[in-house]
Amino acid sequence: MLIINNKDIPGDANVSLSLEAVQSSAAAFPSWSKSPPSYRRALLNKTASLLRERYDGFRALLEEEVHMPPLFATKVNLDGGIALLEETAAVLSDSMTGCIPYSEGNSYAMVFKEAMGVVLGIAPWNAPVILGLRAVVAAVAGGNTVVFKGSELSPKTHFLLANLFRDAGFPPGVVNFLLSTPADAPAIYETIINHSAVKKCNFTGSTGVGRIIGSKAALALKPVLLELGGKNLAVVLEDADVEDAAGKIVLGGYLNNGQICMSTDLVLAVEPIAQPLINAILTHLQTQSGYQVIAPATKTRLDNLIADARSKGAIIHQSPSPCTTDLSYPATVIENVTPSMAFYTIEAFGPIFGILRVPTAEAAIAHTQASGYGLSAAIFTKSHFRALGLAEQIPAGAVHVNGMTVHDEATLPHGGMGESGFGRFGARWGVEEFLTTRTVILNP
Repeated sequence: MLIINNKDIPGDANVSLSLEAVQSSAAAFPSWSKSPPSYRRALLNKTASLLRERYDGFRALLEEEVHMPPLFATKVNLDGGIALLEETAAVLSDSMTGCIPYSEGNSYAMVFKEAMGVVLGIAPWNAPVILGLRAVVAAVAGGNTVVFKGSELSPKTHFLLANLFRDAGFPPGVVNFLLSTPADAPAIYETIINHSAVKKCNFTGSTGVGRIIGSKAALALKPVLLELGGKNLAVVLEDADVEDAAGKIVLGGYLNNGQICMSTDLVLAVEPIAQPLINAILTHLQTQSGYQVIAPATKTRLDNLIADARSKGAIIHQSPSPCTTDLSYPATVIENVTPSMAFYTIEAFGPIFGILRVPTAEAAIAHTQASGYGLSAAIFTKSHFRALGLAEQIPAGAVHVNGMTVHDEATLPHGGMGESGFGRFGARWGVEEFLTTRTVILNP
């Protein structure tokens, strides 16, 4: 089901319906962009209230549609989504405030921040509530209109999410919603990104697809915000609290079946503490159960990564839990990872993480700098001062000291570097991504 101009449209999107959605959003832009910030704030807060009212229904759907564990469904997706709506509503006025910088002579220069136009927001399936909201909320807060393209793997959740904006009272065309088959997605994207009314695209998903999104947008001279994959590393120094580090590494590696862009993928354990840390992690592994991946192709990909690592000398540890469905996958630890293994460079995106022993903290940092990704990282140590110095050397959008790599808040900027993308979602940084500046100079 699609939503165009606040009307339900049955079936999947095609090029014609995509053009209709863009034209609807373009028609809504002039009045929406001039609407008072207080009006937009009230609608965002109403959307948050509706999400609270429908909380239990969304939670059940997340568990059914994408096999989401209750903790991730509630704390991250639903509570995080409500916080994102309310925080964006709170900061939108300040985010749009311009300035009067110095100008020469008797002139006065004024810099205005303005909405851009129609924004294409493309959201993934793995955290469909909060990432779906993220694709829309900052852009509409800044006065843009949005064509929201959901995932075919979470169609029900994304439709109900888009419906929240309609039920909250957003005018027709401000948020239009599209779903398509994978086969039709490339033509739909090219149609939308090349339309003159569309001024920017935001995309959350894999690095491979992100390259295509970015390159097609570049040809159209359109900016993009890309939040892509991550090979997220946890550095454990010799003075770390072993039990604390092990618990947070396991949680960060397996939360939501390991299918989070910030999931812990590789642990860099400094040699004096490596074996105690491995022992503690393996103890946790024995209690892990109930993991499911999104599709059979994911199982095949994970199996291939494990087989490659085993053939090159890795020790494979897996939880003893039985596989109860076709999509079940055991929690896995790959011990003795080396740079020659495919797992060293490829994002797992499943309930797997690896451990690589390093002689020093400097060697660990060298591995973080060799990674092409740069989304999230963690450092475990009792010395915060030392951790701060090391964090400055890690090319990642966020570094968490004595915390798991999976962490984001509505008040913080979120995004990556390198192959993890560029641009920032979240709070005022997110709103500013969808604003442009105009300079007006007054002369005598």
